[in-house]
Amino acid sequence: MLEKVRKYRRDLHQIPELELVLPKTKQYILQALDGLDCQIESLIESAVVAYFDNQKPITIAFRSDMDALPVKEMTEVPFKSGHEGCMHACGHDGHMALLLGFAQELNTFYKELSCNVLLIFQPGEESPGGAKLLCQQGILEKYKVKEIYGTHLWPFLPTGQIATIPGPMMARSSEVNIDIFGKTSHAAKYKEGIDALEIGARYLLDLYQMESQIDPKYARLLRFGRIESGTVRNVVSDHCHLEGTMRSLDEDIYQYLKEQLYSCAKAYQEARFEFSISEGYPVVFNDKKLVRKVHTILDSLLILDTHEMISEDFSWYQQYVPGVFFFLGTGTNIPLHNSHFDFDEEILLQGIQAYIQIVKNA
Repeated sequence: MLEKVRKYRRDLHQIPELELVLPKTKQYILQALDGLDCQIESLIESAVVAYFDNQKPITIAFRSDMDALPVKEMTEVPFKSGHEGCMHACGHDGHMALLLGFAQELNTFYKELSCNVLLIFQPGEESPGGAKLLCQQGILEKYKVKEIYGTHLWPFLPTGQIATIPGPMMARSSEVNIDIFGKTSHAAKYKEGIDALEIGARYLLDLYQMESQIDPKYARLLRFGRIESGTVRNVVSDHCHLEGTMRSLDEDIYQYLKEQLYSCAKAYQEARFEFSISEGYPVVFNDKKLVRKVHTILDSLLILDTHEMISEDFSWYQQYVPGVFFFLGTGTNIPLHNSHFDFDEEILLQGIQAYIQIVKNA
């Protein structure tokens, strides 16, 4: 199995594709599933859904994301990306290989199970959120999914260690774009203008001050990574553009942060503000009862004591059915989204065995 899973991962690593349009990736998965005793469907472009129908009243689902990142690969592995400026820098090639390996094993014993099994290969996790699109197509209702599981490679756990946490695991997130419009003038007569750059700078500090005063027991963040304004050094800028991210594990705190974006702007009546706040992804919230059950099944499962402020669109499935999301340790400490991201495929066998145990004890 290791050689087969390694080949899956390395083949997929060479054909990274972005967002929702993944023709090569989809075709590869279809070929890998060919000959297995499962029904294949798509539901949305580039998705692949494999259904092992055991004529049972309930279905257990397992999901892998498929898309890559607009990252230039800097590794020197012989199977490096063949698509310039695009890379599986977040481990989704590993996630697909894990689920394909599980499919091969599942094909040999699924008729012995007390459930049906649904494997979801989902595009658009990084952007714009393929999980929501599949949920809107009624995938979970159609296949009578009772519970769902997913896994993400995690560089900061020991090699092969599987871990999770009951309740909130990963943050709700939204992208925030703010445009501030003022009035241009020569710097020598700056009082005749409305300095959008100065207002943007003051407004940014207001937001950071507001966020810092929230009780630290509430995990949240509001940070801006980009600000752009002005044309030349001696002209007052009439436009300032800010791009940031807003995240929280608590819905009330999230709504408070969102309200404060508007409220803090009221201090600058002389300027005009425009806001664009994406819907984003919900909190990854692991069903506590399911976590307890899985913990009894998987002796080596590590229960974490802290959450992460990154986000994952697996959370959309959890809006409909109970689910558990796992981290699978690579042991490398190479961060996700890094141009040097890599891992030993042998760890994927740990994920496959975990899925086998979960489905056999459904």
